Amino acid sequence: MNRKKILILTANPSNTQPLRLSEEVREIKSAWERSLKREEFEIIVEEAIRPKELRRALLTHKPQILHFSGHGGGEQGLVLMGDSGKGVLVSPDALSRFFKAIKDIFTIETVLLNACYSEVQAEGIYPYIKYIIGMNKIIGDEAATQFSIGFYDTLFNGESIENAFALGCNAIELENIPEHLTPVFRKNSLISNSISSNSISPNYQSQTTVIFDNIDGQVPLNSPFYIERPEVEIKCYESILQPGALIRIKAPRRMGKTSLMSRILDYGKKRGYHTAFLNLWSKENLADINTFLQGFCAILSEELGLEEQIDKYWSKRLSSQVNCTHYFKKYLLKSLETPLVLGLDDIDQIFPYTEIAQEFFALLRAWHENGKNEEIWQKLRLVIAHSQEVYVSLKVNQSPFNVGLSIEIGEFNTAQIQELIQRHGLNLSESEIEQLRGMIDGHPYLLRTALYQIAKGNLTLEQFLKIAPTDEGLFGDFLYHYLLLLEDDKFLKTAMQEIINSDVPVKLDAVQAFKLRSMGLIESRGNEVQSLCNLYRLYFQERLSE
Repeated sequence: MNRKKILILTANPSNTQPLRLSEEVREIKSAWERSLKREEFEIIVEEAIRPKELRRALLTHKPQILHFSGHGGGEQGLVLMGDSGKGVLVSPDALSRFFKAIKDIFTIETVLLNACYSEVQAEGIYPYIKYIIGMNKIIGDEAATQFSIGFYDTLFNGESIENAFALGCNAIELENIPEHLTPVFRKNSLISNSISSNSISPNYQSQTTVIFDNIDGQVPLNSPFYIERPEVEIKCYESILQPGALIRIKAPRRMGKTSLMSRILDYGKKRGYHTAFLNLWSKENLADINTFLQGFCAILSEELGLEEQIDKYWSKRLSSQVNCTHYFKKYLLKSLETPLVLGLDDIDQIFPYTEIAQEFFALLRAWHENGKNEEIWQKLRLVIAHSQEVYVSLKVNQSPFNVGLSIEIGEFNTAQIQELIQRHGLNLSESEIEQLRGMIDGHPYLLRTALYQIAKGNLTLEQFLKIAPTDEGLFGDFLYHYLLLLEDDKFLKTAMQEIINSDVPVKLDAVQAFKLRSMGLIESRGNEVQSLCNLYRLYFQERLSE
């Protein structure tokens, strides 16, 4: 029988806080000894691991599961032993390149980094490993040990890695330790797939099967092309479990607001919550505040599978806001046994309708405040998303935009770009990745559109770079939208002209810089700004008239 090897590496340098690593290892071995399937596994332990011993241990034992226990320093790296006994940091980039180098030598199925802030290292390793587990913040000794107990109790009884992870987290929770959301799990669905896809350009063909989904609109829940921003998702998932939660997602167009919102709602749904996703900002609904709020309640009733009862709860003697509040409190929320996660997308489309916006946003704020004291309102969890700055005049205590959890999402970082490239089955060199990033930076929509067309064999990277800022390119409608906005505002237009005509970052009026940054057209460099990418620079240089 070929036993599955589990290599456990530990490191607790003399200049770091002492950890009970031997206790964790003892518990793992105990779980193995209790298991009826222990003959299917082999446990190898190497302690006080140094960087060179990390390499030697992996090449010698070639494990299917690698478990590291010790200290993590987030962006600084994992802490291993130095020759003097003190800690040395192995950076996330060095660790990522290490796993990239060994992936063709042997296959590591699972990596478990049981160390504080090790999610950063997990992200770098993810493209080369099928299952990766890290920690999104500090994890205490007891929580780390309980996670290992739950994880290996499950694994040694023949269950999947996914189930082992779930019961590892639950083991922390059962012990009343408030760290059960600290472990994070990623599965790379493209690892170990078979070769196919003759449609991929020969210059970029990969060794994985890629099934593409539609690139228009949000990224589907089951899509392998959704790139997580763990620091964002985790905050949102933790927040939506709180009574009366309010999450505000702000980002420029096509950055992934809707995709994130759908995942927050899905997270709530999997926990038994009711969910509703609304984008009802049509002109017909925006005639006046009464029509708007009645339509809002009617559509939400339909989304929840409840009979619309507007006439019963709408009194002519009361204001529309009071009627809407009564409808929620006395009918909708009362009819639901579990919390309601309500997603309101693209709410900046209401901004031009000042009266409606002021009344509706004040209503959302009031419901959120009610949730601090009234149990019925604690069932309402709001998620709102917008791309523009809030220019509606709102009193401080009547605005939903200065309370709750504020989330801003932007471009993908280097690791996320590389991961998206890998998920498209493309083998781009580092210089090609830099060329791609130079043209469109890490903009999610631009990047995904380009990679889709290249992976489908519709054009090469060289062809894409040549036509991207032209009318023949892929982003005509997207770019034209911003061109109209700039032409319509002479101050923004002048500011953008100054940026694109300069070879170095420039200092702008604070208001104009703020607006252009909110649109996603520029990025900050200290107190100065520059064009986000060459696509914008080249496109607007040709089209912004004097």
